[in-house]
Amino acid sequence: MNYTKIKEQFYLDPEITFLNFGSFGACPKPIFKEYQRLQLLMEREPVHFITRLGMELWAQSRKALSEYINCNYDDVIYVTNPSYAVNIVAKSFPLKQGDEILATNIEYGACDKTWEYYCEKSGAKYVRQAIQFPLVSKEQFIADFFEGCNERTKLIFISHITSSTGLRLPVEEVCFEARKRGILCFVDGAHAPGQIPIDMLTLNPDFYTGACHKWMMTPKGSSFLYVNKAHQMQCEPLIVSWGYKALFPSASVFQDWHTVQGSRDYTAFLTIPQSIQFMKDNDWISVAARCRALVQSNAVRFLRLLNARPLCPISDDYLVQLYSTQIQTHEPEKFYMHLFNHYKIEVPVMRQDDKVFIRYSVQGFNDQNDLDRLYEALELEIKRGEYLKL
Repeated sequence: MNYTKIKEQFYLDPEITFLNFGSFGACPKPIFKEYQRLQLLMEREPVHFITRLGMELWAQSRKALSEYINCNYDDVIYVTNPSYAVNIVAKSFPLKQGDEILATNIEYGACDKTWEYYCEKSGAKYVRQAIQFPLVSKEQFIADFFEGCNERTKLIFISHITSSTGLRLPVEEVCFEARKRGILCFVDGAHAPGQIPIDMLTLNPDFYTGACHKWMMTPKGSSFLYVNKAHQMQCEPLIVSWGYKALFPSASVFQDWHTVQGSRDYTAFLTIPQSIQFMKDNDWISVAARCRALVQSNAVRFLRLLNARPLCPISDDYLVQLYSTQIQTHEPEKFYMHLFNHYKIEVPVMRQDDKVFIRYSVQGFNDQNDLDRLYEALELEIKRGEYLKL
């Protein structure tokens, strides 16, 4: 399917050049219509839907997701977003004075804050190991990253695909090395499902969270948390409700705790089978391959335009459907709004400590013209010199 036909399946404003799929995603019409059908079904008989029919559909949806990411059906729960999942694990994790959590210094800011909060509470330390750019090889990354590890390290927290820098990190090797050292590993896969295949049994993390409302294109508020059986009873629910000491318990206390949590609209979770079917119907493997090619073929010219160094080799090992380039601006928030208001381009300009990155995302509806518009806008802004300094 060509990009024009794919574009017709989205509700996105045609006046906006949308290069920010990585932030929240966008929901295709067939998936969104299923979402609305389920919401209408709920409103026709709310009690029956929320307490009975919806729970049956929930089980079917979770089965479809578990097959998609290749894990045991009872080892994955639904959460509204990856930040929620990180809070479940962090709040329950048995941190003590002097313990350490090892992460990179390019993790998602909200997750950094979560770990900092719980580390400060317990007297533990959140270690943000500096990543040297450009990345040279997986082996070098592993060697550099594990320099931050010691006998006090109790957990490794690492992104599968980073947010501000858009990098695919070698989490397979990180999980393997962590197991060798007897250290637990939590992978933040917010950007991974729908961009790359996820095989939980092969990866074998202790914890893994992914967003379905990003690259899997479900409605907002649908994500998941996978937990290895050995740690499920450690993961206390953020909301204690009817699932605790359930009157009619299921085979899994872990599921009871995290499923029945009071009145809420959980229909976004139920659209995941429709999302998986949409990707099958539209040959999303080929669509994603075209997107990766477009991301990578444009990388060098943006680096040259912005006089920036590459963060990594241009290959599938490090780049998928996101590309970030460091940009010289002292007002990233204002520049972001300027690109949106003046050029009608939706593209994030993000801080990462003392650096600023501009990151374009490429989804099936994007084409070369979209990246050309961004390039031309940046070219004009360099000449104006108000926001960009080379």
